[in-house]
Order: sequence, then C-alpha cells, then structure tokens
Amino acid sequence: MTETRVFEHRTLLRHPRRTVFDWLAAPGALQRMNPPFASELAAGPSDGLREGSQTRLRIGAPGSLGLFAGAVDGGLRAALPAAVSRRIPAALSPRLPWRARHTAYEEGRMFRDEMASGPLSAWRHTHSVEDAAPGEADTAEGESGAVVVDRVEYALPGVGTAGRLPVVGRPAADAAHRVFEAELRRQFEFRGRVMAEDLDFHAGHPGPLVGGPARTVLVTGAGGLVGTQLCALLTGGGHRVIRLVRSPGQAEAEDAALWDPAGGTVDAAALRAADVVVNLAGEPLAGRFTEKHRRAVHDSRVDGTRTLVNAIARLPEAERPTVLINGSAVGWYGADAGAGPDGRGLTEDLPAGDDFLAGVVADWEAQARRAEELGLRVVRVRTGIVLSPTGGMLAQLLPLFLAGAGGPVATRGGRSHDGSPWISWIGVDDIAGVFAHAALAEGVVGAVNGTAPEPVTAKEFARVLGTVLHRPAAVPVPEFGPRLLLGEQGAAELIRADQKASAELVLDSGYAFRDAVLEGALRRLLGR
Repeated sequence: MTETRVFEHRTLLRHPRRTVFDWLAAPGALQRMNPPFASELAAGPSDGLREGSQTRLRIGAPGSLGLFAGAVDGGLRAALPAAVSRRIPAALSPRLPWRARHTAYEEGRMFRDEMASGPLSAWRHTHSVEDAAPGEADTAEGESGAVVVDRVEYALPGVGTAGRLPVVGRPAADAAHRVFEAELRRQFEFRGRVMAEDLDFHAGHPGPLVGGPARTVLVTGAGGLVGTQLCALLTGGGHRVIRLVRSPGQAEAEDAALWDPAGGTVDAAALRAADVVVNLAGEPLAGRFTEKHRRAVHDSRVDGTRTLVNAIARLPEAERPTVLINGSAVGWYGADAGAGPDGRGLTEDLPAGDDFLAGVVADWEAQARRAEELGLRVVRVRTGIVLSPTGGMLAQLLPLFLAGAGGPVATRGGRSHDGSPWISWIGVDDIAGVFAHAALAEGVVGAVNGTAPEPVTAKEFARVLGTVLHRPAAVPVPEFGPRLLLGEQGAAELIRADQKASAELVLDSGYAFRDAVLEGALRRLLGR
C-alpha cells in the first residue's frame, strides 16, 4: 500500500470570491496558471470545470533536471521545421503524460480533479474558493476579498504505508516527500501570482469578468509563444477569441476560422464578428539567413498584414473591426542602434535603420498603417527579446547554463558601458499583457515598444541568469556558433544586435509591468 499525504496552499486575492471563481472557470485560466518551468498543457479542459471534463498535461522532473530536459527538447523542436516538429512522437518527450479528470463541482465554491493516469500513485486536488476574513484581503472597494485553498492528497510511487522506499527506508521516503512538496510549493506560488496579476489586469481593463463590455478578438499566430498566452489572457477576462488558422482541419474548431495569408483570403464572417484584430503571424527568425529564409521572414509578415488590411477594406464600413494591433519588432531601429542619439534609449519617433531586419519591419508596419486610412485605431507593438523557458533565446541558453558552461552570447560590438550589446528583453507574460492592453485600452495608438523598462547588456544578462540558476556565467558563447547556425548576417542582426529600447511610452499609456527587472522575470519563469 502507498502512503497518502496532504499538501495545502492558500492564495489571498483582493478580488471578490465570485470574480475569482469565474476567472478560474474561464477558458484560458489553466493555460495562464500552468508553470512553464514544470509542465506543458497538451489539451483541455474538455468541458471546463464540470464533472467528467478531462485535461492532458506533460509533466517534467523536479528542479534543474526537468528544466534542462525541457529546454533541450524545446530547443531541438524549435530548430526543426514546424511540419517536422509536429510529427515527433510525444513518447520521445522528456516530460511524462498526465491525464486528469474532474470529479466534483460546486458552482462558485469548489471543483476537484483527480489523476486518471500519470507518474504518481495517486493525486486528488480540491480547489476551494472562499471569502477572505474581514481585513485579510479586502478589495479596492473595501469588500472582503477571496482565498483560494488548494488541497492535494497524493501518494508517491514506491513509498509504502510505513513510509518506506524499497531498500533505503524512512529517511529516503521523507526526503522524497520534501522534494515533491517543495516542487508543489513553487508551482502553486507561480499559480497564485498569475491569478493575482491577471485579476488586477482585468480590473483595470473591464470586460465581462468584472461587468464590462465583451470584445471579440481575431488573432493570427495564436498558437505561437506569445499568441497562446495572449488568447488565454483575453478569454480569462470573458472576451471571445477567434483564432485565424491556415489548416482546414484546425478551422473546424468552434473558436477558429480559416485564412490564407499568401493567397490573400480571410474568412469574411470572422472579420465581421471581430471588434479587434491582433496580427502576430510571421515566419520564425531563427535559421540561417539564406535568400530563401530572408524572403520567408519578409513575405510572411508583409503579405499576411496586407491580406488582413485588404480584407478589412472589402467590408462595408459598418461591419469592419475598429482596432488593428500589429506585431512589429525593435529591429525597426537597426542592429547597431545602441542607446539612441541621446543615449537615453530608443524611442518610437526615431526613423528606421538600414539593415535587412529594419527593412522588414518598415515594410511590415507600412502595411499595418494602411488600416489607419480605413478609420481603424492601429497599434504597432515593437517587441524585444521575449523570455520564456519554452522557446526563444532563454530556452536556447538554459542547457548551457545548467551544464555550467554558460556565458554572454555576445561580448563585443556594443556601445554600452561594458562594451557588450544592449538587450531589450521582455517576459512572455508581459508581452502578452502589452498586446492585450493595446487591444483593450482606447488611448494606445501608433508605435509602442514592447520591452521591459530595464534593458541590460549581454554581459549583465549572462551574470543575472547565472545568479538565478546558481551557475557560473564566465564562458562566452564562441562567435563561430551563432555564425554557423544563422550565417554572418543573422548573427550580426540577431545575436550581436545592440538596441536599448525605451519603455516610457507603454508605461505612460497605463500598462503596469509584472516584471520590470530581469532578475525578477527570470525567477518567475524558471521557478527560482
């Protein structure tokens, strides 16, 4: 017989109990709360929180081992063409499958899920949402807030009722429980912080969750790193999201519609239903900067945006969406822009640079600006380096750092105080928040830098990442590595890009950053 133990975690929230429960019940809540350093949401919930609803996850090993394996897996998949990556069997993933089934539900009060299959001997998770005690977590209006109580009854494989692991006995059993509960604690702390921040965001951008108007948001690139979190954030506020997809099979889903960015077609009914269009589609930049790759990077962004704007123009004026939020990038300023002409940072009024990526972004934004002539409010979000352990630069660096061989990706070529290039970074939750803020806040218009308020140099980035991971950060990445992977042009415009973007405009627009400082962002993303 296995030994069952109980773990509890309480999260105090300065929002009414009913609002908290409704957020938990909304589509997207589980995606938002899923810790990227620990697990991946594969599918579900199939029927919200109701009894019988099922969810499939992929769970990593605790601590650095799971982080390392997940980063290697994600990096390999990202390096492969999407069509190839999708065909890699799930059985080859270092994360283990977990299927949960909801077994109890009480409207406004509680729900429960149990492990139907997975790596543990047993798992029973009861989520209760209660009124906080007076004065414990009052709302902005002075009413009682809420407390979310997560009670987990679990049993570890191989640990018997006498508390013994095979051969090694009680001390090892207790150690196994301590490691497991430490992992649970960091995951629930992540969940609690996301709950609080998302609820605060929706209170400041009122939608149906807090008694405000509902928006229908059409999103391209919805399955990407940023798009996944943006869609989950919006649906958590009660807004409707329609994903524009290119596969007829995917378009059969209730929340999806078909488009062909290269062919110039968009589902007209989906466009008519939309209040806001968010355009995130584009070929990933990673890859050798061959002529073919450069053309795909350019055309996927420019042609896709042209297709959307042309389709909007074909609609009668009264049936058009009123807002276009278009992806863009700090590549606008050029790879050698540094800290700008006055040394205080790159501001949105500066002209475009003269290299390849600056030209791509200039053409991309020009297509988006055509929608201004149609009367739409247009925002161009110039995104920096997006940080996530599941993709992008951070995921590529993690295996090196965790192995003790990490260091700056570029040590020269910048005009910063330490001679290394400036990195304008932003956490994945914040860039999703910036896009959602731009979609919902009427005062945001024009170009906006989607970067955190505290850019760092490449050397500082390596030092902070090493500190968070408790690893050295003294081994620079050899210059031939990026050149081998990206070619000389790609290495120059991506790895050695020197850009210190200013976040003043997005701050002035009212956006509240979740992580303004790099160390805090990395600790959140890596569960440290």
